[in-house]
Amino acid sequence: MEEPTRQAACDAGCPVQRAAQVLDGKWTILVLRDLLGGTRRYSELQRSLSGISPRLLAARLKTLEQQGLVRRTAFATVPPTTEYALTAQGLQIMPVVQAMAAYGQTLLQADAQAASAPAPATRAAAGVTRVRAGKVLSR
Repeated sequence: MEEPTRQAACDAGCPVQRAAQVLDGKWTILVLRDLLGGTRRYSELQRSLSGISPRLLAARLKTLEQQGLVRRTAFATVPPTTEYALTAQGLQIMPVVQAMAAYGQTLLQADAQAASAPAPATRAAAGVTRVRAGKVLSR
């Protein structure tokens, strides 16, 4: 069985690089994750993504709309209401988000196991003797 050929550099034709361009940014994948649940109002997205600034959320949504992943619907109400939903192209991101969720679950389980593992024994508790200038300090 032959080993697949590796690209020396990730050029413009690299599919991983192209996907990374779409998913670039700290909040982008989380915005897409929330929209996988269906149409959301701007305020709902802002509440579910605690820590994101209104300006950054608006920028991410605008970028996703320009890329054809999100559809924006504005309603002429007082106050104005705006809803966002994934397009057919945006829904294609679902397997990526599901794979990230599975990987994240593995990481969370590993973190929980590491946190519940007993602390390593100290030298003194293990019976190691420390000697300094010929004097026994601890056992």
